[in-house]
Amino acid sequence: FYLIYTDVKRHCASFKDAHNYLTTCPSIDGNWSQRIYLNSSGFDPSLFHDNGRKWLLNMVWDHRPGKNPFGGIYIQEYDHSTRALKGPITNIFEGTPQGLTEAPHIYKRNGYYYLVTAEGGTEYEHCMVFARSRSITGPYEIDPHGYFLTSKDDPELTLQRSGHGDIVETAEGDTYVVHLSSRPISGLRRSPMGRETAIQKALWGHDGWLRLADGGNKPDLALPRVDLPTHPWPGIPEREDFDGDILPNHFQWLRNPNPCTFMDLSARPGYLRLLGKQSLGNCFEQALIARRQKAFRFTATTCMDFFPSTFQHMAGLVCYYNGHKYHYLYMSFDQENGRHLAIMSCGGNVSMVARFPLYDLDPVDNTIRLEDDSPVYLRASVDYADLKFSWSLDGSTWRELGILLDYSVISDEAGKGAGNSFTGAFVGVCCQDISGQDQPADFDFFEYVEH
Repeated sequence: FYLIYTDVKRHCASFKDAHNYLTTCPSIDGNWSQRIYLNSSGFDPSLFHDNGRKWLLNMVWDHRPGKNPFGGIYIQEYDHSTRALKGPITNIFEGTPQGLTEAPHIYKRNGYYYLVTAEGGTEYEHCMVFARSRSITGPYEIDPHGYFLTSKDDPELTLQRSGHGDIVETAEGDTYVVHLSSRPISGLRRSPMGRETAIQKALWGHDGWLRLADGGNKPDLALPRVDLPTHPWPGIPEREDFDGDILPNHFQWLRNPNPCTFMDLSARPGYLRLLGKQSLGNCFEQALIARRQKAFRFTATTCMDFFPSTFQHMAGLVCYYNGHKYHYLYMSFDQENGRHLAIMSCGGNVSMVARFPLYDLDPVDNTIRLEDDSPVYLRASVDYADLKFSWSLDGSTWRELGILLDYSVISDEAGKGAGNSFTGAFVGVCCQDISGQDQPADFDFFEYVEH
């Protein structure tokens, strides 16, 4: 098994500093090798195996002013015995006028090498393009029928931003395409669930080019029954009570290979303890545990024990896209209000101070004073583009904070836009102590219910 990936060290700038690595293993669940460095030419690497030879493909990033930054598709041979690239580097495909050529894969069929790429970027011009050649290093002719798959010409389709795909054949010879898409909220070009994976049936035509089964190039929501053994994936429980000693793997956290530095399931049995770390916009150290949004309508609920003693202590329930797109119902403390609840929102709006970009916190006029140190229940109710926060002292009688928040900012397209955002929305719990004293917050459970 070969796993190939990119580690991008810089994103929103002229340079990308994208380093490509490979790791291998005789079995998919065994001990994977130490990573093997390949190159740093660009991102989206893939490895093509051809009669004992192996070839690395990746897009090349061109940082030079006035140049097309998506400079084409590079190919170079990989020698597995020496675990290194060898031989010439060839630019085999510079793309079509749609531009933004990336995501290369090669397949071999009937004497042709078929190259598929993504073009148009990951926003609403996204598409898939095929080209083919008798030689792996080209030259490649572009499919004369144009884009193999795209939603760009039909804004009414449910599946938008379709492109960046891969193909697979079943044992019976049927061909399917998996590709990226998103489902924007109706009437808005905003997709809280981010880029999702879709599947289409495809057929090889008499002219040797692959086509979608219906003959067009638009993604379909319906798929004919696939004659394959069923393999249902276990469902994710709606409620997690934190009774085990391992956090279930549908919860995720940010950029830290050692979560024991900020979370603990044993300090108080039956609770998830988060040690307060840095701010929600921090790129290095956060205490945030969250799960993906998987439906347009849901409620998320938790119960929290927290004893802040300064405005630098915060903990609560967060609807989170990234460090500059979130809505946060949190508890804190200050001299005016004592222990209280409030809302913090950041909608990706950028201002400039002394040439440095700052993401503005949107002012939200709300403060709920808490009379004692009792645990507090927190809830987020999401209905497409609307978010309401509420709270309770007993888990039965709920009080809304009375503020309707724009949930659509928790999406790929808000803020800097989908070309710079790829993850989709999360909902979860977090804790900050920006004094550096690691003030803890304990969470009794986390519940996520789709409607």
